[in-house]
Amino acid sequence: MHRLKRHCLYCNSAIYGRADKRFCGDNCRSGYNNGRRKDVEDEVNLIRNILMRNRRILSKVLKDGEESVKFQKDRLSLMGYNFKYHTHHFLLGKDKLIWFNFEYGYLDLSNGWILVLRDIGENYLRKFG
Repeated sequence: MHRLKRHCLYCNSAIYGRADKRFCGDNCRSGYNNGRRKDVEDEVNLIRNILMRNRRILSKVLKDGEESVKFQKDRLSLMGYNFKYHTHHFLLGKDKLIWFNFEYGYLDLSNGWILVLRDIGENYLRKFG
């Protein structure tokens, strides 16, 4: 009977044992699976870092004790805010959205201005509608 020689998916050494065995040992199995997850985890961490930076920027704009503040959208961009990423949004009426990064958010006004605010409950947010 002719057998095909099988090789470990991680280190490429010969495999002995069951016919469906894919790795030569536990270390190679762990290394292979950790390597596969690393690419996804790196991308998730990149997005998480962007979201956290956005949150920090909004928290700096909104001083302690303030509920909301009018701010120039361009200045937010200069501070490093990335408008592409947010954690969630809240719909006010038919056409107004408050974009959030965790508990801090902004409402796009007009003429390059935004209203930065902190979420302290849905009834609070409705007053901006």
